[in-house]
Amino acid sequence: MTTYRIGQVANLLAVSVDTVRTWIDEGRITATRSDGGHRIIDGKDLAQFLQQTADLESDHGQRISARNRFVGLVTKVVQDGVMAQIEIQAGSHRFVSLISSEAAQEMNLEQGVLAAAVVKSTNVVIELP
Repeated sequence: MTTYRIGQVANLLAVSVDTVRTWIDEGRITATRSDGGHRIIDGKDLAQFLQQTADLESDHGQRISARNRFVGLVTKVVQDGVMAQIEIQAGSHRFVSLISSEAAQEMNLEQGVLAAAVVKSTNVVIELP
């Protein structure tokens, strides 16, 4: 059984330790106590929490086939005549997208704008740390 300490969960979800404690106290995440008295979260319970949270947040009013949606801030925009490179920081994740300069201008993309990186892929690589 894989278990995680509160600090590990906070790091993984890019939230504070206090937020994870609150979720545990509210019953949103199930936690038990280790032999040393520390609260630990079973990996399966954490996975269920993430699935439930994703289901709630995935209803963003649009109908698209991509399910991997990461809301963050535009941190960099580099444009030339035809193409624009857009960087979005969503939590601890950095996304880089190449779109047309025309699209970037129409969307008024600039540093500090709230945007979502929507990823659809037929190939997802899984790596263990």
